[in-house]
Amino acid sequence: MSAESSGPRAVTNAFTVDVEEHFQVSGFEDVVSRDTWENHPSRVVANTRRLLDLMDETSVKATFFVLGWVAERHPGLVPEIARRGHEIGSHGHSHRLIYQQSQNEFRVETERSRRVLQDQSGQPVVGYRAASFSIGARNMWALDVLAEAGFLYDSSIFPVVHDRYGVPGAPRQIHRLTTPAGGQLVEIPPSTLSLGPLTLPVAGGGYLRLTPLAVTRRIVAHLNRRERIPAIVYVHPWEIDAPQPRIRGRWSNRFRHYHGLSRTETKLRVLLSEFRFGTLDAVIREAGFGPLSTGPALVPGAVRLHPA
Repeated sequence: MSAESSGPRAVTNAFTVDVEEHFQVSGFEDVVSRDTWENHPSRVVANTRRLLDLMDETSVKATFFVLGWVAERHPGLVPEIARRGHEIGSHGHSHRLIYQQSQNEFRVETERSRRVLQDQSGQPVVGYRAASFSIGARNMWALDVLAEAGFLYDSSIFPVVHDRYGVPGAPRQIHRLTTPAGGQLVEIPPSTLSLGPLTLPVAGGGYLRLTPLAVTRRIVAHLNRRERIPAIVYVHPWEIDAPQPRIRGRWSNRFRHYHGLSRTETKLRVLLSEFRFGTLDAVIREAGFGPLSTGPALVPGAVRLHPA
C-alpha cells in the first residue's frame, strides 16, 4: 500500500524546481563572479530534461521557477517545460539576493524576467520564488514590487532561522498576506516541521539530500495526514547531477552543495511515486484560494494564452 492510499482523502503536495545553473548558487558568489558565468560549462538543459523525464515517468506536473538569465540563453527550455504540461514561475533574473538590491533594481529585474518567461511559455506567469528565499524582515518591500508587477503568489518566505534567509515565526501554512503598501499575495512557504519550540526546514534542496529517505517519507506523511497540509518540495536541476564540475569555496558551502547528489534522483522517484504531487497552482486551488492562473497579466502584450 502506498503512503498516500490509506487514511482520508490524500492531500496534493507541490513539486517545484528552481531552474538555475550549478555555478549560480548563492553559496559560491564569493568565488564565482557573474561576469565569468559565460565561461562555465552549462548543464541546466540536460539536467532539467532529466527531471522532466522523471515527472513523465511518475505522471507528475510541477511548477518550474526559471531564472531569466537561463531562459534568455536557452530559449528552447521554457517552451519545452510548458509544452510538457508544467507551470512556469519566475526565479528572478540574475540570482542576486533581493536584500542586496535596491527597490528599483529589483523591479527592473523582476519585470525583465517575467516578460521573457511569458513570451517564451505562452503562459501568464503569476508565481515567484526569490533567489535563496531572500525576502525577509529587512526587505518586505519586495512583496509590493511583486504585487504591482502582476504576480499573484509568492513562495519565498521561509519560516526558519538560517544564516542567509528566513522569517522566524512566519506562518507555516499557505496563507493570504497583505503587502506593506496594501497589495494582496498568496504566500506558499517551503515545508517545515514543528517540533516543540523548533521549526525545522524539510523536504527540499539540501534538507532533502541530507535527510534519509525513510525520514523524509515520514515527514511528508505527517504533514499530509496529521496536519492536513501539503508538502512543498523543491529541488534544483544540479541536485541530480553528481558528476558536475566541482567549484572551490568554503568547506561549509561545498558540503551544502555537493553532499548527497548521487541519491537525490532515487529519493525523488520514491516520493513522486508514493505521494500525490501537482503544481503550486493546483495546491493553491485545493487550499481554497481560487484559480490564480486566470488572474490578470500586467506586462502589456506579453501573454499568449494557449487555446482551450
